Amino acid sequence: MPQVGIVMGSDSDMSVMSKAADILEEFGISYDMRIISAHREPDVFFEYAKTAEQKGIKVIIAGAGMAAHLPGMCAAIFPMPVIGIPMHTTSLGGRDSLYSIVQMPSGIPVATVAINGGTNAGLLAVKMLAMSDKALLDKLKDYSRTLKEQVEAKDARLQEKGYREYGK
Repeated sequence: MPQVGIVMGSDSDMSVMSKAADILEEFGISYDMRIISAHREPDVFFEYAKTAEQKGIKVIIAGAGMAAHLPGMCAAIFPMPVIGIPMHTTSLGGRDSLYSIVQMPSGIPVATVAINGGTNAGLLAVKMLAMSDKALLDKLKDYSRTLKEQVEAKDARLQEKGYREYGK
């Protein structure tokens, strides 16, 4: 049974949304991934959002570009957390998507990550689930420790080689 729903309005969003899926897989979290257009197939979208809770989904990660209604509409229907990922767009660089997702009306919150922020959306979902799962919380702490160690190793290399030789 999936714990996280990943939904996108178009397959052009797959490269970003797959980063969220990769993180969930890294932490052993089950998910369901769908392509559903809130505008082109509203009946399918409403059914998805209405039944997600019954299917065991605890968090929805929704990515959308341009008018970006998918995350907000999920939040209007689904009673649990929704994380919105604004997609980069060619006309406005994703600012249109960002504003559409982050500027939700009072009472309908959407946690919003950076433009094309699939990795952080996945991590935010993991953190939400870890609030009631000690083993998952321990995995998150290990993940953070690994990130710290990676930065320390890069700095050690810089100190050893200097900036001119660092990238060679």
